[in-house]
Amino acid sequence: MIKEITLISGAVFGILAIVLGAFGAHALKKTFTEEQLSSFETGVKYQMYHAILLLVIGLNFPLVNTIEHFMVFFVIAGVILFSFSIYGLCISSSRGKKIKILGPITPLGGLSLIIGWILMLVVFLDYGFYLGA
Repeated sequence: MIKEITLISGAVFGILAIVLGAFGAHALKKTFTEEQLSSFETGVKYQMYHAILLLVIGLNFPLVNTIEHFMVFFVIAGVILFSFSIYGLCISSSRGKKIKILGPITPLGGLSLIIGWILMLVVFLDYGFYLGA
């Protein structure tokens, strides 16, 4: 089940990154400041990077132990908290009604992504680098 969640999340995040990137480049260009566009683009980039990471994890890791499950959880949660809080901040700010509660959520998402990467390192060290063999 975790493998399916990982692969589906990676695919959905990838699709949404493309859609949101195009939306930002075209529709939002007229209403966003340069800073808002740059922030929105950062959210899209991080979302796509981690969509690819989830696909790599889902296709190459056995995902049979708790640490691997937490690794996936932290990456998925990190994308949602980091990228989507940036989208919310940019869109609400461009409309003059900035949702300030999203501000502290962005760094929590970044921390969650970092924890996911640290857990991947732990998995690599635990497996002795023989994944997929």
